[in-house]
Amino acid sequence: MNGEATAPAAERAGRLDKKASALVSPPWPVGRAAVRDKTIAQLIDRWIYVFMAALFVATALVGFVPDSIKQVAAVNAGERPAFPVILHVHAVLMGAWLLLLLVQTGLAATGRQALHMKLGLTAFALLPAIVAASYLLVSASFASLWSAPVDLRETKIFASNVLLSQIRIGLLFPLLVGWALLARRRDSGLHKRLMILATVLPLSAGIDRIGWLPTARPESPLADHVWIVLWILPMLAWDIWRSGRIPRAYVIWAAANLPFIIATHLLWNTPWWLATAPRLMGVAGG
Repeated sequence: MNGEATAPAAERAGRLDKKASALVSPPWPVGRAAVRDKTIAQLIDRWIYVFMAALFVATALVGFVPDSIKQVAAVNAGERPAFPVILHVHAVLMGAWLLLLLVQTGLAATGRQALHMKLGLTAFALLPAIVAASYLLVSASFASLWSAPVDLRETKIFASNVLLSQIRIGLLFPLLVGWALLARRRDSGLHKRLMILATVLPLSAGIDRIGWLPTARPESPLADHVWIVLWILPMLAWDIWRSGRIPRAYVIWAAANLPFIIATHLLWNTPWWLATAPRLMGVAGG
């Protein structure tokens, strides 16, 4: 009797164990999907920075090439003076920086860290050269405008207003790149994000030259700041989706930019700033 009674009970217990196991452990295809999703996420983790660098190179080409062709035609037609030499120097340096960023992100994505670190030393030479060339270019532009024999009042006003953005870029670009370079050994996530976030600042000059993008210039600089945020959105959105939080690099970038953005909006087109900007650049007012 006891053996007959325990046999059905054992069978029922076995069936219950199988059901419980089926509920707790997902079938094998679900596990494979999870592995596939993880692999895709890891690929995006590596290649999102290559995508951002490629986007920056494409932006520079789309923004500057058509504008340069137009400006060269104006020079050849005698409608504007020839470009200063420093403009060409600055263009070469910024082009080299964008290509370096693209190569560096590619090396990091493919695991060639040794070459990545060696080539990265180039940034220590390029950075001060870009900062110096940028200052000389802005100075040359102001000198050319204020010494022109014709009345260029509207162009002077625009140049004075744009100087607000150029000051922000001139200060924050080297600051953020320097921070990124200091963090390259101890915090690779901060390093790679800050390199991208720093580079988008001077890239705004290329974004502004994409003629089919909406803009509020010359009345307001609002669109400039909106486009910069949109340009980093792919990386930001992926970081938030992947980790559920905003990484520290974005907080640093926003905190550094916000005071300058507020000042730009407050000073843009004000009589005081339009009188002050030429004096800052060492040219006469008016």
